[in-house]
Order: sequence, then structure tokens, then C-alpha cells
Amino acid sequence: MVTTRLTEALGIEHPVIQGGMMWVGRAELAAAVSEAGGLGMITALTQPTPADLVAEIEKARALTDKPVGVNLTILPAIDPPPYDEYRRAILDAGVTIVETAGANPEPHMDMFTAHGVRVIHKCTSVRHALKAQSVGVTAVSIDGFECAGHPGEDDVPGLVLVPAAADRLTIPFTACGGFADGRGLAAALALGADGITMGSRFMCTQESPVAPTVKERIVAGTERDTNLIFRQLRNTARVAKNAVSDEVVEVLARGGDFADVRELVAGRHGRKVFEDGDLDAGIWTVGLVQGLIHDVPAAGEVVRRTVADAEQILRDRLAMFASPAAV
Repeated sequence: MVTTRLTEALGIEHPVIQGGMMWVGRAELAAAVSEAGGLGMITALTQPTPADLVAEIEKARALTDKPVGVNLTILPAIDPPPYDEYRRAILDAGVTIVETAGANPEPHMDMFTAHGVRVIHKCTSVRHALKAQSVGVTAVSIDGFECAGHPGEDDVPGLVLVPAAADRLTIPFTACGGFADGRGLAAALALGADGITMGSRFMCTQESPVAPTVKERIVAGTERDTNLIFRQLRNTARVAKNAVSDEVVEVLARGGDFADVRELVAGRHGRKVFEDGDLDAGIWTVGLVQGLIHDVPAAGEVVRRTVADAEQILRDRLAMFASPAAV
């Protein structure tokens, strides 16, 4: 069992978090991760209304009595959701761990702190992590350039970003982006992180609500099968390489703007990919780490073998430096 500042701060057994993923972070997946000793995360905005979110939280609680968190991501949107109402629903449901992403978490902190909520904020740079630390979050997730979704605009990969964060942060943090197994957890701990957050790996599990064809594509995919879109708009996103994302890249490279790709990237199309399995129906997110994903196990199995493999790797590596007498 690997105990870190993160496990102690959040009251979980293993330093493994399932990151919030749009259309993916539902009760069954989150509960399976938490039941195995990690921290599962329900994605608030996947639910059509705040009332639906409360019902989803209750569904997870019926499946596990261990902590389950809720992700609240605030990003520019074609039709912005009622963020304040979702925040209130999270509090009314008695959730005690929230993952925030997108905008600065400071406007939420007074209310969350008053209700005993521990906040994990997703960051793509050390400077943003330091800002989150200064406003009182419990922990941060440091997302390297390898991650799915929005990796920021600095293009710093985890191998540099994680130890850079370790040098300057005083609160616990997880490494995110490029992690799929025990090798990644062992590396993250060695680099100074207190655990890992995985998205794509948990998207490709039995409890994940995405269509089987999506999981099959991830298993078949390589680390080269993603596209970076919106680079010219300074809102970079890493998504699966398909006909739609290829077109978005081409349109923007020719000098187009958001209005020219707005319909292509509408969220309802990405939802169709996950629900119907039409891989070219829209854009959908996946990380470079798909090149390390080769199966579709139960989510709990991912947690257990990730931790077990990390422990074995660390023991084996430490044994390499043991003196002959000690061996």
C-alpha cells in the first residue's frame, strides 16, 4: 500500500485518481474506482441539470461507501451552463471532494471551504498551480502536454513539469497526462508527485459508459493518433485523430477562425461518438497515453494492478542499489 500526502489529505487508500471526463465520468465508473481504493470522479456537466447531478451522486453512493468526488470544469462554451446552480447542487449533495478545472478556482473557494469541501485544481503550469495553492486548494493536478483535452499553451511535458512543480509547491499534487500503469505511478512518485490522475486509461474500462468501438479504437491506437486543435486560437485541445479533427486542423491552418469550425466541434457531436460509437461523428478527447493502453479491464483492476506494479517496480529498482551484504 502506497501512502502519500495525497492519500492522507483525501482519505483514500491509493494515490490514483480518475480525472473528470465529459460524457464519461458517471456513477458506475466513479464508484468502481473509489471502491478499489482510488478516487472516482463524477463529471458535473455530463448531467443535463443540477438535479440530475444530485441523482447521479446518490447512484454512486449506492454502489460504494468510499469517497467519490465531483469535477466542475468552467470553460468558454457556445451555450454556458448554470455553473452556480451546479456548485450549489454539489454542496447540497454533501460532496466533500471537488475537482475544479478551466477557470481560476478562487471565486468558489469561500463557499467550498465553508462546507468542508477539499478542492483539487487542475493546472497545466507551475505558475497556475502556485496561484491555486495561494487561494487555498487542498491539492492540484499537474497536467503535462501529453494529456487529453486542454494541455495549456506552454507545451511542457510531464517529465519536466512534474519535478518543476515538486520544487515549488508545498501542497500535495498529482501528475496527469501520459499515465496508464504502474510504471507511470512509480515514475511520478520518483519525480516528486504524490499520486497520479488518469483519464484515457479509465475511459477504456468495462464500467466506462463510452461505446465499445471507442474503446477498441483506443486499444488499437498509438501515441501518434491524436490531433492538436485550436492552436491558432490559443485554446489548444488534444483530441483523437479522425476525419473531423483533421478538418478542423486544416481549416484553422488556412487562416480560418472559430466561426468556421464551430459546428464541427459542437459538444453534441462528441457525445454522439461516445454514445453511438460513430468515431467520425465529432471530435472526442484522448491522450497520447493510448499508445500504452492494450486492454479493457474493470476499473478496479486498473487501480489495483497500477499500485501493485508500482510497488514492485520501486522495490526492484531499490534492490539494484542495495549493498551485497544487505542482499
